Amino acid sequence: MKKRGTFLTALLLALWSFAMAQQDITVKGHVQDKQGNSLPGVSIKIKGTSKGAASQPDGSFTIQVAPTAILELSYVGYETQDVAVGGRTQLTITLSDTKTDLGEVVVIGYGTQKKRDITTSVASVNTKDIAERPITQTAAALQGKAAGVQVTQPSGKPGAAFSVRVRGATSVQAGNEPLYVIDGVPTTDTRDLNTNDIETITVLKDASSAAIYGARASNGVVLITTKRGRLGDAVINFNTYYGVSRIGKKIDVLDATQYNDLMKEMGFNVVTPTTTTNWLDEVFRTGKNQNYQLSASGGSEKSKYFISGAYTKDDGMVKPAQYNRRVFRANLDNQLKPWLKLTTNISYSNVDLKDVKDNANAGRNAAILGALNAPPIIGIYETDADGRRRYTMNPYKSGWDNPLAAIEGPTQGTKDNRILGNAAMDINFTKDLKFRTNYGIDYTNHKYDYYLDYIMTTPGRLDHGYATSQRYNTLTWLWENTLNYDKSWKKHNISALGGVTSQKNNYDVTNQTGRDFPADPTVKTLNAANQIVGDTYESQWFLMSYLGRVMYNYDSKYLLTVNFRADGSSKLDKKHKWGYFPSVSAGWRLSAEPFLKDVKAISDLKVRAGWGQNGNVEGLSPYASLGLNNFVRQTPTSPLSGPGITLPPGAPNPDLKWETTTQTNVGIDLSLFDSRLTFTADAYIKKTKDLLLNVPFPQSAEYDYMPRNSGALENKGLEFLVSTVNIDKKDGLRWSTDFNIAFNRNRLTDLQLTQVYNYAAVENRDYIITLRKGLPLGTFFGYVSEGVDPKTGDVIYKDVNNDGNVTPTDRTVIGNAQPSFTYGMNNNLAYKNWSLSFLFQGSQGNEVFNASRMETEGMYDSKNQSTEVLRRWRAAGQVTDIPRATNGDVTNSRTSSRFVENGSFLRMKSATLSYNLPQRALSTLHLSRLMVYATAQNLFTITKYKGFDPEVNAYAGDAANGVTLGIDYGTYPVARTFVLGLNLSF
Repeated sequence: MKKRGTFLTALLLALWSFAMAQQDITVKGHVQDKQGNSLPGVSIKIKGTSKGAASQPDGSFTIQVAPTAILELSYVGYETQDVAVGGRTQLTITLSDTKTDLGEVVVIGYGTQKKRDITTSVASVNTKDIAERPITQTAAALQGKAAGVQVTQPSGKPGAAFSVRVRGATSVQAGNEPLYVIDGVPTTDTRDLNTNDIETITVLKDASSAAIYGARASNGVVLITTKRGRLGDAVINFNTYYGVSRIGKKIDVLDATQYNDLMKEMGFNVVTPTTTTNWLDEVFRTGKNQNYQLSASGGSEKSKYFISGAYTKDDGMVKPAQYNRRVFRANLDNQLKPWLKLTTNISYSNVDLKDVKDNANAGRNAAILGALNAPPIIGIYETDADGRRRYTMNPYKSGWDNPLAAIEGPTQGTKDNRILGNAAMDINFTKDLKFRTNYGIDYTNHKYDYYLDYIMTTPGRLDHGYATSQRYNTLTWLWENTLNYDKSWKKHNISALGGVTSQKNNYDVTNQTGRDFPADPTVKTLNAANQIVGDTYESQWFLMSYLGRVMYNYDSKYLLTVNFRADGSSKLDKKHKWGYFPSVSAGWRLSAEPFLKDVKAISDLKVRAGWGQNGNVEGLSPYASLGLNNFVRQTPTSPLSGPGITLPPGAPNPDLKWETTTQTNVGIDLSLFDSRLTFTADAYIKKTKDLLLNVPFPQSAEYDYMPRNSGALENKGLEFLVSTVNIDKKDGLRWSTDFNIAFNRNRLTDLQLTQVYNYAAVENRDYIITLRKGLPLGTFFGYVSEGVDPKTGDVIYKDVNNDGNVTPTDRTVIGNAQPSFTYGMNNNLAYKNWSLSFLFQGSQGNEVFNASRMETEGMYDSKNQSTEVLRRWRAAGQVTDIPRATNGDVTNSRTSSRFVENGSFLRMKSATLSYNLPQRALSTLHLSRLMVYATAQNLFTITKYKGFDPEVNAYAGDAANGVTLGIDYGTYPVARTFVLGLNLSF
């Protein structure tokens, strides 16, 4: 009996224990980082199931699980972690920052892939610091962060576009900016994207990674995904900053006495000043930067949302330069059925922009050179013969207004409204076979108005009032349908993608100009002008594409990717309409082989190689292959019965073809010491054939030029990226460093028909840039200056051809704007609640043509000059590097090596000190996060360049911006900015 009783008791206890083991328990917990800061929105899943939860704004979570369950926690930027419940009901979980991104899922064209399995050259850019810097444009987030991606700021004007080159320029006039794809919608302009909405940025650098985008990918592809809602209660984020900006460097100019001495020396009848003005102080001011953003995210298993609104205001350091942007975004994810999902993304932006004239000299009423060249012996305003106030002119040159005429004279502004968005439907036929249809739009409505009254400024008086107005609308729609098959078995994985896409653009523009306004400066409407001329233009282009990709993976050891895309463009004649762009890449994970498996120092080692082709007709006119006629209005007395017809400057060419870039890439990815040190190296060669150029006709021809495939271009280079975790201690001290460096060599390998092209001529001088076979883009061409003749005070120009005379035939190569290498280094230090990050950006070996010095050291008219001319030649025998003053003669300031300077620089692009409020204080305030930070941008620049800023480019907006590089001609410089910011979540 006792044995039976004991057995029965044991059986009952076992059954009770089993029943208790099957009964779920309630687990409450808190998720934090290593500094103790709460992490909201962390995904917490029960491993092996689809059930889960998400941490709340204060990092807390509650979940019903079996006592033996394992929780899988994942969060962007942190290592995925498994936590065994072990019957516990209270958990505190600390997530570690990702030491390595090998396990990171990276966005690639039309899908995602684990970074460890990528066989192509892809740069995944860290976006953590976006919320801690006054970044208003996506390109600024790339600056100094990715090897081989050269990001420059050619103008410091608020709202001005950055220049992005992925592995060098591949075209002269067909476009060199990369293709941007925002949540699946392609675009060429990201200035309206709120950077705080960005979740990930991936740059597809080589042809094998970008070939899936075919015809638009020869300049690289930047993939951007925006933030999405997360499972759980709403998380509210509020970010704001306020900053001030000032010019980082000053150029000293002559004071009133020194200026009049120069004028007397040049033969002018000196004017006795009644007042003096420091024009640099009048033109340059303290700029102000403000930003406010509010976002909310959350949702259930069936519906998630992310909604944000932001306002950015940037008052430039040169008035009236101003940029005001309002952006609203709504990203929604709806699981309509277990097999059907609807994703929508919509962004609306409203931008007000006020420009200021630069990139011209003081005689053209430009602000920057106007500030340097305006005579210090005059005031701002004067009174005309009729007693009306107007801007004071140069007393020695009628019609040259002071710089405030360019700044305050016009009533002008631009207004843009833009909608960018898409809706995508995902259908899961099976767990392996999925279909997606995606429809996107990019619509912009643009308005620009400019008015000069007939009193205040010289140009306004010449036209008795002048106004211009522009209106345009552009709509691009995209429809994509793709089918994806993903299958894994044993050690094999295959992923196949096939699809068809179509894209169409409609563009219409109206331009009007009016002159001769009524004698009332308050009347500014263009229809009040007596003389009105205008034109209208409308265009369309269409792109049809077929694409396919196969990725094979054996045990994550042997990797293969094959892409193919066919694109048909309406811009080309039917016999050349289609372009075909294949690619192939392969990878071999050496660290998985037996001969390296036991090498403990190596965490991962992979070699890869790829080859592919991409196309480009981005900058080509929609009707270049057909040609257009211009229609002009006839007067009522015209003998013609209809409108007059004139020929456009460009002749039609039905033989136009795609520019095609072929690129080969080999690389290595190495991770050492438990991923404390990672190293990536790439070598590539890019060859572009059928280069599009406007080939000029003889002057007697009906047309000026014909667009033609007339050249070839080559880029080759090396890229290196090193990431280290220098310190990672349990007390919270962490220091990590990312360093990248890239070498690129560029040259024109072929030119057909016309052998020389010239670009970028400043007023009264020769062209600065030449395009010739064997030379790199951005080559400066001019006379060789050999100093100042002590006898005459004139510049000595080298007789290059030794014919005894210095003539235009003696012009030669005098410099180049291409850098030998570019680099960037980012450091992040954190200790408990404090963190410090600083980013260095640099360029080495590039030269800048300082055309501004032609105006500030030229001494050929009555403009004020820099204090450099105090060393000018004045008497025979004087040894100096500054020639004599020559009124009315620009011989001493020709386009020459005298103005070519070392443009190398090292810039502290940003430095940020931040503090996160401790968890105890946050709980008291009912907040999940509160961070305050201080940031300095462009804190200092180490350079030998004499101008305001070595990074600027006066011709960045030119159609041929692939070749017009490195010229400073009164260009708005980049500002030094100091910012205080606040980020909080609740």
